[in-house]
Amino acid sequence: QVQLVESGGGLVQPGGSLRLSCTASGSIFRINTMGWYRQAPGKQRELVAGITSGGATNYVDSVKGRFTISRDNAKNTVSLQMNSLKPEDTAVYYCNMRILTIAYWGQGTQVTVSS
Repeated sequence: QVQLVESGGGLVQPGGSLRLSCTASGSIFRINTMGWYRQAPGKQRELVAGITSGGATNYVDSVKGRFTISRDNAKNTVSLQMNSLKPEDTAVYYCNMRILTIAYWGQGTQVTVSS
């Protein structure tokens, strides 16, 4: 059984920064892709950023230049550094890790950007 535990969400003013982290535990052989998704009220869940086992990254256009995804394979951890946050970044953020053919999800962490 694999579990993902997220941390780092909260309330921040526009222009501020937050760092999200997600650590996997359990029966882990090798983690392929890692990523962060978000879901705002009334909207579909969307991929925010992803990172492959080789370190290649991709971002949704709306966060390019503001968010940075990184991973620590030794610690089975993926992080998302979010800078210059905007109110439209407000959502529940979920980490995702793919191990073999199975996708695992974190429980979600709320990020609220508001003055």
